[in-house]
Amino acid sequence: MARKLHRLPKILNKPHENEFYHQPGTVPGTIFIDADAPTPIIFLIDYNQTDFIREQIATPEECATYLNSESISWVDVQGLGSQDILQRLGNVFELHPLVLEDIVNVPERPKTEDYEDQLLFIARMVVPKERTCGFYSEQVSLILGKNYLLTVQEEPEHDCFEGVRSRIEKNKGIIRKQGADYLAYAVLDAIIDGFFPVLELYGERIEELEEEVIVRPTPQTLQNIYQIRRELLQLRRAIWPQRDAINSLIRDGSELIGEEVRIYLRDCYDHTVQVMDMVETYRELASGLMDVYLSAVSNKMNEIMKVLTVISSIFIPLTFVAGIYGMNFNTEKSPYNMPELNSYWGYPICLAVMGAIALGLLFFFWRRGWLQNSVTIKRN
Repeated sequence: MARKLHRLPKILNKPHENEFYHQPGTVPGTIFIDADAPTPIIFLIDYNQTDFIREQIATPEECATYLNSESISWVDVQGLGSQDILQRLGNVFELHPLVLEDIVNVPERPKTEDYEDQLLFIARMVVPKERTCGFYSEQVSLILGKNYLLTVQEEPEHDCFEGVRSRIEKNKGIIRKQGADYLAYAVLDAIIDGFFPVLELYGERIEELEEEVIVRPTPQTLQNIYQIRRELLQLRRAIWPQRDAINSLIRDGSELIGEEVRIYLRDCYDHTVQVMDMVETYRELASGLMDVYLSAVSNKMNEIMKVLTVISSIFIPLTFVAGIYGMNFNTEKSPYNMPELNSYWGYPICLAVMGAIALGLLFFFWRRGWLQNSVTIKRN
């Protein structure tokens, strides 16, 4: 029976993730089906060194025929929108109730769990969006058995497994000569490598923002930097526990994973470390861009204030002179009451004096170097 889960308040704006918490007192092992989840689609790839089958399965029960064969079977379920199909799938693969709960009630923290005859690995997969700097993120659950691999995805639209499917179909490399544990490694490696195209897009976007911050910073620039920092934080939250899960798988081992495949998993672990380093580097660059933006805006404001101060400094003595001669005292009452008002050249002489004062102040500011940055801004 499906149980009701309550949605957590969205502290972070993550349109691709729905955070839930279980209502206290619910029975462990029950599952929640999101009303917006797509209906599951089941794909099967069955192969050995000589034969290959790739088809879409109509019902979960059809998988049972392939699970009892000597070949390697990869069952890929795309979508979590049917409780009936998922329950039947769990019956066919004899999944533990807690395994089915971890698969369906997304998102789960990336982890690995050993159930003797099955190994559960929950990973976070990211796929870059087309024409935009962003990514789709979804949970992928891997259940490894003796001669099969079951993968369950949230969405049917996006994944990074086409390279693995092509290698199996075209019999490239050693994948069809190995067991199901090597297939699980190949799928997990594809998930980890899927982070690199996403990070490459963020690297290009950060380079564009660096130039924008220096040349033409705007409020939209600050919003873009903040958005990148939030998205990089989501990538960090996805890859950090994934690294720990892979490390746990290498350190603790499993009867379902051979020694040779464990060596390959070390390479997968190295890739997660590289992804983490890149994520941390880009986060530091984004933080630095925010500091540079604030400094650039502050410097621009300082330059504007400098220009206004220079203009004000020039007009202060001119206003003083104009104010004195604007008082218009009667010179007939006293010879001290601005006799220049009756002079023939009084007005031109007053303008000349005011112009000389302005030029003198400009020369003084220039000699002190106070006009250098202001002139640069005017040229730009």
